[in-house]
Amino acid sequence: MEIKSKLNCFYRWEFFWLTVIVLGTLILHLSIVNYPPTVILDETHYIGDARNIIENHETLRGEHPPLAKLLIVAGIKIFGDNPWGWRVLPILFSTATVLMFYFLCRKLNMSNTAASLAVFLLATENLFFMLSGLAMLDVFSLTFMMAAFLLYVYRRYISSGVSIGLSALSKLTGALALPAVGIHWLFSQRGRSRWFMLTIILSIVVFLGLMPVLDMAVTQSSSGAQNPVSQVDNMLSLTSSLTFATVEHPSKSPPWEWLYTYKPMPFNYIPHWTAAISFSIWALIIPVFLYMLWRAIKRDEAGLFGVSWFFTTYLVWIPATIITDRVTYIYYFYPAVGAICLGLGLGLGQLIDFFKNRPSGKLKWLALSIVILILAAHVISFLVLSPFIPVDFVKAIGMNTTH
Repeated sequence: MEIKSKLNCFYRWEFFWLTVIVLGTLILHLSIVNYPPTVILDETHYIGDARNIIENHETLRGEHPPLAKLLIVAGIKIFGDNPWGWRVLPILFSTATVLMFYFLCRKLNMSNTAASLAVFLLATENLFFMLSGLAMLDVFSLTFMMAAFLLYVYRRYISSGVSIGLSALSKLTGALALPAVGIHWLFSQRGRSRWFMLTIILSIVVFLGLMPVLDMAVTQSSSGAQNPVSQVDNMLSLTSSLTFATVEHPSKSPPWEWLYTYKPMPFNYIPHWTAAISFSIWALIIPVFLYMLWRAIKRDEAGLFGVSWFFTTYLVWIPATIITDRVTYIYYFYPAVGAICLGLGLGLGQLIDFFKNRPSGKLKWLALSIVILILAAHVISFLVLSPFIPVDFVKAIGMNTTH
């Protein structure tokens, strides 16, 4: 009876489902850390660059800032030049991202149920899960971005600015965290503090101030420090040259196509990997965004934050691509996945509350049926697209894909 009582208390613990989700996905990541045993996707570039930094003290990827590259170097030095050395740090960073996402949701006044659902959706979303287990710059950048979001909602404006700077130092797109919190601050109905200006100032100071220091860490020499402004200009120049007209890559696609065309990017590895948004999330991107927008208009903090997050990490790519012709790929949606999971968790939580509070009737059971259907579709999406089932369903059914 005592054991049963303790188990019951653990089940009723506020963080029970968070613990189960985090530990469960962490175990899944570690169980396949060696697969594939060779580099995959853009690991080819970044692991090769990390090796060159270790051997020759210079970077081959001048279009990217140094922080995430140095973290990949650190993983190789700690765990060896093998799959564990490449991927353990990204896995740990992505686990921290999931944890912070939960507390972000809670601070935005989402219920424990809604926050737990949002965390489950994010942790088991295929694109997030796949990239989170690989040596990619995006993983580290997103972790610092999530830290910035969390610190911002707790009004830790200085720390939030530092985190934004670190996110941008991992990958330039991490700077998009600043307009995300800026839009939320501008339209939030809660008391807006002028101390938010410290977030803006610190993000710029940290980014420009640490860039030369990290460059010296790469080159192992004080002569490696460069003018950070000139360096950023060079990075932007290098990336701007990668356009749809100049890049011959079968997997390129403009960002507006991601909303209405489902084209997974399968890779010839065993077990199979597929770069694709889970179809349970992909099918609901537009409805969820409109739902968050409606909540934002109703002055809901979570809805407003979700809209701000989605706007700056995804929607801005549409005009940017039209204006610059900058080449894009489906995995660029990675930083925006959390925004959709936040909105979907919010909506599912509201349906569950409706089910609990409704005394009877068909609408009561319809609400529950919708929740079950979406969660079931999400689990199926994860199993179909992730490498845990040895059958490559995408290839088996002949789905229209890019190769």
